[in-house]
Amino acid sequence: MSYYYPPVGFHFKVEVAGLSNDLDVRFTEVSGLSAEMGTEEVAEGGENRFAQKYPTIRKYPELVLKRGLVLPESGIWVWVKECMDDYNIQPRSLFIKLLGAEHEPLMTWHVVGAYPVKWSVSDLNAANNAVVIESLQFAYQYFTVEKGA
Repeated sequence: MSYYYPPVGFHFKVEVAGLSNDLDVRFTEVSGLSAEMGTEEVAEGGENRFAQKYPTIRKYPELVLKRGLVLPESGIWVWVKECMDDYNIQPRSLFIKLLGAEHEPLMTWHVVGAYPVKWSVSDLNAANNAVVIESLQFAYQYFTVEKGA
C-alpha cells in the first residue's frame, strides 16, 4: 500500500530571473499566490429573483516576500532601489519552487512581469528579541504553475 504525504510549506526557494540566486533570495515567507476570476452581474429583464453572473478577467493580488534584512549591496536591493527611487522599472520573472525531501522542485510558480511596489522593515523594538524582517511587495501580470521544473 502506498501513502501520499502532502508537501510541507516551509521547504521552498525563490529565484529572480537575471539576478544572483544565492543568499540574496532566501525568503522566509511567500504570500499572495492566488488567482480570482472576476465576474460581472447583469440584471435580466423580467427576472427579479437573481442576476446573471458572467466571467470577466482574472485578478491577482500583490505578491509579498519576507526575509531577514539583507544589507544594501544585494542584487534584489539594487533592483528595488532602481525601480522605486529612480523610476527605472524593470519587470522580472520570479520562480517560487516548492521543494521535496531531496530538495527537488515539486511545483514551480512562474510569476511573470513582477516589479516592486512596496518595501518595508519590521518595527525596531529593544524589548523584542527578533531579527529585522524585510518585506517586499510586488505587482505582476500573472503566474503559471508547472509540475517540477
